[in-house]
Amino acid sequence: MKQHASLLLAAGLALAGPAALAAGAPAADTVRQTAKQFFQPIPTAEAVIQERNISADSIELGRWLFFEPRLSRSHIISCNSCHSVGTGGADNIQTSIGHGWQHGPRNSPTVLNALFNGAQFWDGRAADLKEQAKGPVQASVEMNNTPSQVEETLKSLPEYVALFQKAYPKDKEPVNFENMAHAIEAFESTLLTPNSKFDQFLAGADSLDELEIKGLDLFMSKGCVSCHQGINVGGQGYFPFGVVQKPGADILPPDDKGRFTVTNTASDEYVFRAGPLRNIALTAPYFHSGDVWSLEQAVAIMGSSQLGQELNGDEVKAITRFLHTLTGEQPQVVYPTLPPSTAATPRPQK
Repeated sequence: MKQHASLLLAAGLALAGPAALAAGAPAADTVRQTAKQFFQPIPTAEAVIQERNISADSIELGRWLFFEPRLSRSHIISCNSCHSVGTGGADNIQTSIGHGWQHGPRNSPTVLNALFNGAQFWDGRAADLKEQAKGPVQASVEMNNTPSQVEETLKSLPEYVALFQKAYPKDKEPVNFENMAHAIEAFESTLLTPNSKFDQFLAGADSLDELEIKGLDLFMSKGCVSCHQGINVGGQGYFPFGVVQKPGADILPPDDKGRFTVTNTASDEYVFRAGPLRNIALTAPYFHSGDVWSLEQAVAIMGSSQLGQELNGDEVKAITRFLHTLTGEQPQVVYPTLPPSTAATPRPQK
């Protein structure tokens, strides 16, 4: 893992070149050409819908289900509770609150642009958004429900039955747990944030100021791009938290061994998916522990823990300014008017 990161760091330094690494403001065109080797812009939702042939009916059903609290045993918690589309796709607290006011073990990742992650969750235990959608519904610390009760609930609501039949007309019994997860995946695939200042810059616009360009240059030349690259500026590979130096227990809780809980491989202890950095300025607190509230502090910690470099104040400020340019146009979602429960709907449980 260290060798992998070192190779990427060396590649980043080589691509940046002497012009970009020179003191003072780097040349915008030079930085842009280097950046285009590491990053791609976020597409529009319309483009993704067309490319992936996602049906409008499944998206509409998924929109209802994303905001549906009756998917939880308590009838209180919806997908949007922990992944609020109005607050950067996350809940902006240290760890999410689930069934019975339990606190979850990790900070809630953003749902925005999650389609482009190599896997879901901090430990990558779900391969895609459909698989991810099933997890929180059944987790005792989250929605604490069962597939059978979810199906019973949805079948008790005529409006949902009609929506499932419309979205999955070929299925003999369209109201089922698999289709629920598929519909949520369809809706979440539209929660994209295109046209950020950074994306405009990649396309050739003069959208970044001098400090933001310097921050992007440092992001690449210092080696941040080793883990955070691609369309989502991260979200692909797995890396030890503390490649060079492990943070203290306040930031890296010793009981959370990361991907080890998925693979049971010793080398995966304290290994986590590199967090996607799109819209990172909107999703404090940071890291899987949610223990860091300042983006500048998070940048400084990454410098020392992952790169073995003590970034100075100006470098931290510039990189942080660049990270703010990753905020794109937020999805405009109309909150659905959900159908009332019927006599057949299972009652909420504590």
